[in-house]
Amino acid sequence: MERVVKTGFGWRIGWNPHAPEFKGLVGTDDWAIELTEAELNDFCRLLAQLADTMKQLATELMEEEKIACEAESDLLWMEVEGYPHDYSLCFILTTGRCVEGKWSASAVPDLLQAAGMLKVF
Repeated sequence: MERVVKTGFGWRIGWNPHAPEFKGLVGTDDWAIELTEAELNDFCRLLAQLADTMKQLATELMEEEKIACEAESDLLWMEVEGYPHDYSLCFILTTGRCVEGKWSASAVPDLLQAAGMLKVF
C-alpha cells in the first residue's frame, strides 16, 4: 500500500505505511499533526465509536437537545459535542507530545467516512 492523504473542506487524514515512526496524519486546513500507527488506530476507532453513540442517542433526545460524549484510550481523549446529526469533534493526545485539535461540525461527517476507509485496500 502506498501513502494516502484524504482531504476535504476543513479536514485531512493520511496514512504512510513506509514512514519510520509517524505513519498517520490528522488535521484541518490550518493545522496537522503526525500520529504513530497506534495513535491513528485509536483515533479512527474512537471516532467511529463516538459516531455510533451519537446515532444511538438520536432517539433518546429531543430535537433541540445538545449532548457531549467522550471516549478515550491510553493514547488519546476525544469528545463530540452538538446534536446527534451535527456535532464537532476534538481530541487531545495524552502521550509525550500533548497536542489538541478540533474539527467543526461541517467537517466531521466526511472525516468520519474517510477515517473508516483510510487503510482499506
